[in-house]
Amino acid sequence: MLQIKNLVVNYGAIQAVKDVSLNINTGEIVALIGANGAGKTTIVKTISGLLKPTSGSILYEQKNLQQKKAPEIVAAGIAQVPEGRHIFAGLSVAENLQMGAFLRRNRKSITDSLQEVYQRFPILKQRQNQDAATLSGGEQQMLAMARALMSQPKLLLLDEPSMGLAPIFIQEIFDIVQAIQKQGTTVLLIEQNARQALAIANRAYVLAAGHVTISGTGQELLANPAVQKAYLGG
Repeated sequence: MLQIKNLVVNYGAIQAVKDVSLNINTGEIVALIGANGAGKTTIVKTISGLLKPTSGSILYEQKNLQQKKAPEIVAAGIAQVPEGRHIFAGLSVAENLQMGAFLRRNRKSITDSLQEVYQRFPILKQRQNQDAATLSGGEQQMLAMARALMSQPKLLLLDEPSMGLAPIFIQEIFDIVQAIQKQGTTVLLIEQNARQALAIANRAYVLAAGHVTISGTGQELLANPAVQKAYLGG
């Protein structure tokens, strides 16, 4: 579904991503783990069209993404849930969800998607008329994920979905990620909670200082002594 080849991304004179290559197959959960500053978010933003690569290629369903703008990339079936959630304060939960369907035109289909989201996230239905800014951190993360799902993505990019959440919400978020995959959405999961990310990932990549240093199945990386030492407290 997604093929990144020899990707280089610069911030001015700083090379944040250095010759990264990775693949995501249809139906997978692929985890990308690494320390702060490793380049994980830069890769996600580049896939989404928010950053332009210095060199390399990003192919989505065999089509080059480099020349596409962010709205075109969303329309093609890629949605990002950004680090920090970035829900729209001052808008209700329902209005935030409707913003996720901004590029869609079929009103009945949008209404159907809204009901599906409310079935998956019952707390959002209860809070649908509430200002999104008044939700708890875990509820805001659910809203950010639900808002992305309203665009009907084929590929969902999740950037640190468990960050700053209470343990009860963290487990719920990972359960939701697995449920999203089972219903047919492919997931790229960026996570510092490496143990739980690898536990649900089909495959995974370790990113360090802008480079992919280790790759394999989620279970292979969980058992890898270098990964255990660096990211799992082993």
